Amino acid sequence: MSENSAVVTEPASATARRQRWYVPRTARARTLSLGGLLTAALLLVATTVPVPFVALGPGSTYNTIAAGQGREVIRFSGDDIPAAAAEQPTGHLNMLTIRVVDRVPLIESAIMWASGAYKFAPRDEYYPPDKTKEEVTEANVKMFRDSQSAAEIEALRHLGYPNIVFVGSIEKGSPSWDLLRPDDQITAVDGRPVTDYPSLKAIMSSTRPGDKVAVTVLRGAASVTETVVLGANAAQGSQGFLGVGVAERPQAPFTIDISLEDIGGPSAGLMFTLGIIDRLTPGDLTGGAFIAGTGTIELDGTVGAIGGITFKEAAARAAGAQFMLVPADNCAEARTDVPAGLTLAKVHTLHDALSAVATIAKGRTPPGC
Repeated sequence: MSENSAVVTEPASATARRQRWYVPRTARARTLSLGGLLTAALLLVATTVPVPFVALGPGSTYNTIAAGQGREVIRFSGDDIPAAAAEQPTGHLNMLTIRVVDRVPLIESAIMWASGAYKFAPRDEYYPPDKTKEEVTEANVKMFRDSQSAAEIEALRHLGYPNIVFVGSIEKGSPSWDLLRPDDQITAVDGRPVTDYPSLKAIMSSTRPGDKVAVTVLRGAASVTETVVLGANAAQGSQGFLGVGVAERPQAPFTIDISLEDIGGPSAGLMFTLGIIDRLTPGDLTGGAFIAGTGTIELDGTVGAIGGITFKEAAARAAGAQFMLVPADNCAEARTDVPAGLTLAKVHTLHDALSAVATIAKGRTPPGC
């Protein structure tokens, strides 16, 4: 050892005290570290792993009769559009939606539940395990488009537009298979005009199996004539059989387009129907009142029940609605949570809905739930 080196010694008791101090601090640090890791793991799970439920809450609302300002929900194009379609209604006929939130993390779901604005339902009820999310979305979009079609038919029927006869379905292997197509409008058979279903029925009553008939259809913008050898069908008696399912619907010379993005399901059918009727008739159907509503529309004019009625009530009132049209089969549930200032009107049919709107326009209260 060099003369410049030094050795520092300390009593044994001092070393023992230092060791006693070090060991407890090391154990505490390990405990804190472990606790921190567990906490971080729990936070990671709580903020990233979704619960097996969807959150349901109030959604958006759109005024179906808005015109002339911003984007219109219902638009018209083509020939002979009634002048009323250019008017600016002063009231509201609002369709309603619910919000469905999928893949909600645990912490967020707890916050949403505590807010009282959301309820939770098993995810499988909205996203069946045998379907992909894309398939569910596609099905919802199809239901939305079908509701638009039904709304257009019911509105034009109510307004008295003339009916057309069209091919609804074709039996495989039937006389018309590979000749006629779904949605072909039947305009004549053997040169005799088809203006409605009774006229087609009268023409076919004079035919027999084996007859060749010239069926003229409007396919898109083209007139097409196909020769069909009629078959036999016991249900049709002795007359000839085309082998198609025919349907009847009203037709206008103009096109109706309902444009909304990211909306699915059939529950806006009633309000679309009312919106089309209001836009195509002079004056203001609502009398300036703010009316919201929901319900499917069937081709016999029946208003069908929907889901999430209490959320739609909340959305209606939050938007400023004073009245809400409610399908009769939803009334019992709707009465359980009616927002202050919102009056419910019970409707079974399109006629009921029009009557309720007319009553409100006169400043009176329609029959309620």
